[in-house]
Amino acid sequence: MKKFLILVILFSFSTIYFSPTNIFANNLNEKIEVKQSDHSSEHNIFENPPSPYMVIPFIVLLLMIATGPLFYRHFWEHNYPKISIALGSITVFYYLFIFNDPLSLLHTLEEYISFIALLTSLFVASGGILIKIDRKSTPLANVLLLLFGGVISNFIGTTGASMLLIRPYIRMNRNRIKPYHIIFFIFIVSNIGGGLTPIGDPPLFLGFLKGIDFFWVVTHVWHIWLLTIVLVLTVFYLIDSNNYKSKSEIDDKEYTGRIEIKGKKNFLYLLIIIISVFLDPAVLSFVPSLHPLPFGIREIIMFSVAFISYRRADKEALKGNEFDFEPIKEVAFLFVGIFATMIPALQLVAYETHKFGEKLTADIFYWGTGILSSILDNAPTYLNFLSAAMGKFGLNIDNFQHVKEFETHDPIYLMAISVAAVFFGAMTYIGNGPNFMVKSISESSGIKLPSFFGYVVKYSFPILIPIFTLIWFLFFYGRG
Repeated sequence: MKKFLILVILFSFSTIYFSPTNIFANNLNEKIEVKQSDHSSEHNIFENPPSPYMVIPFIVLLLMIATGPLFYRHFWEHNYPKISIALGSITVFYYLFIFNDPLSLLHTLEEYISFIALLTSLFVASGGILIKIDRKSTPLANVLLLLFGGVISNFIGTTGASMLLIRPYIRMNRNRIKPYHIIFFIFIVSNIGGGLTPIGDPPLFLGFLKGIDFFWVVTHVWHIWLLTIVLVLTVFYLIDSNNYKSKSEIDDKEYTGRIEIKGKKNFLYLLIIIISVFLDPAVLSFVPSLHPLPFGIREIIMFSVAFISYRRADKEALKGNEFDFEPIKEVAFLFVGIFATMIPALQLVAYETHKFGEKLTADIFYWGTGILSSILDNAPTYLNFLSAAMGKFGLNIDNFQHVKEFETHDPIYLMAISVAAVFFGAMTYIGNGPNFMVKSISESSGIKLPSFFGYVVKYSFPILIPIFTLIWFLFFYGRG
């Protein structure tokens, strides 16, 4: 982790000091305006978009993430940090010295630091909480645990809920654990469950920062969320019931049904992390901005909580959870490459959506946001399509009053974008940050999970696509 922190610091100062247009030379007010604006406008990309060839590093990284663990596992496990950084460096070099757009790099760096601060703090704080469930692993018990995880993900985030429950979920199913147990956990707890509040998933939080009312999503999509959760849990129950009946060995252990929790003080740390999410100058005017630094008070608090919660954690809880930093290390290194290499891909998406914004329907917003959220970071994808949807009405996403006005228009567009950005994050391992963390923790527990392609072909495509298609047909087809 020390090497990773050094990397972030060097990247920060190289972006700021060695850019063709030194950021410190600009007026502070201009920098704040840039920070609050859509990064796609920083280089007038609607007139001069980046080269389509710059998408190649992103495609290469995705292909290596997909094929590395399958075909050259030893090489990949030892070199993925170098590969991710090397491919990301190609994009950094292009934006600094060829495309002359250092502000996009700075904006992405800010997003990455916020992303990794939240994931790290939730990972470490929840790692100090040991939950023991002395209950038989029945299909109904699993359904109830997954449903509980999906609900609380709206209060502590998909990352917090995933890190809190994945280990007790594995322990409860230790006698008959199968890959599908973990896959459905990713589907529900790590993704779909967090679709009701801005705390639940990053794209909804970005919408909240732009001006979307905190309770808008839950009041408009709760019925879609509930139907989707019920459908996915029903499929899981059928699969799990079949596995339960075909189990050859007899589990004659007596269960008390008790739930034991160690490290309860870490719930306080989780509360501090959730509160700190709102400590942004765009949300609370009294919060000071640390610009031009690529982080703020929120990130400082999150990293501090991660440090303190680990140093003061219940050692028995850490040992019981087999806690180590490998999962967050893997996410940190892979996503630093993903965040960097996806910049041109996202800007090209923004260019196309704004170019054809008037022709876009709710169908296209749903499938476009969903498909791209499966392979790109769903937060900026959400913002790009939200900006395009507002453009249909002549509104600007960077104008707070315009965002409020947009809420009074036909809600179908915002509903389609919000649902797709969150739900489709379950389609791949890289669709959402918690997916990789759950995968890493499960594999360290000895569970053999499918490869990147295996996950898509065997699970997400045959299970989720029919459900997501039904959701589209019932709520979005032919509307807008």
